[in-house]
Amino acid sequence: MTRYSLTCINNSQLHGSFAVFQKAPPTTIPGNVFSLAWFARPTAPGSRLTFTWGVEYSFVWSETGLLQPGINFSASQTVPADPDRQNLVQLTKDQYGATTFGSPSGTGALGSLTIQQLSNVAPNKTSVGIGMSGSGTFAVQAAPNMTAVFTPHPNYWVVFGNYETGDVMDIQDVTEAVEVTYGGSLTSRTAELNLENLIGVS
Repeated sequence: MTRYSLTCINNSQLHGSFAVFQKAPPTTIPGNVFSLAWFARPTAPGSRLTFTWGVEYSFVWSETGLLQPGINFSASQTVPADPDRQNLVQLTKDQYGATTFGSPSGTGALGSLTIQQLSNVAPNKTSVGIGMSGSGTFAVQAAPNMTAVFTPHPNYWVVFGNYETGDVMDIQDVTEAVEVTYGGSLTSRTAELNLENLIGVS
């Protein structure tokens, strides 16, 4: 499996964190999909760090309450997923009333990841989504008798600010993010925050 890396260098005077996130593809159902700070780590002026990952998907859910920007999505359960095989999972409550995923199956739409929320799912208490390389990338509010379909389309954006892994982001507010693209044999990139507090990717 291909591994990707992004080295982030803080050559500014700013204190904060580099964060990497993905933007949801327009075909995702339902529409109110939030991007999560996928990776985030504090990086002091004059220092650097490297994020590495592979394209391994997972189903995730979290007890978030109302899902909105400013809260943190910390996965309560993470289950491996594969758009071509284990691509459908059900969110339910077990006999003791605990929220849980059932066993994944291959009965979902090929190339997508489907989360069916059963009738006993309480509204505005939990959120469901998908993750990549062990950390959540997107989440939607869970509701009874709803189905969320995610069609993975890996894309990578880097931003610097006050972020922690799992933060629910308001993409409209994140104007200074820069896209980081990979292709062919290009699997490692560098993002530098300069003295003008702008990110350049090489």
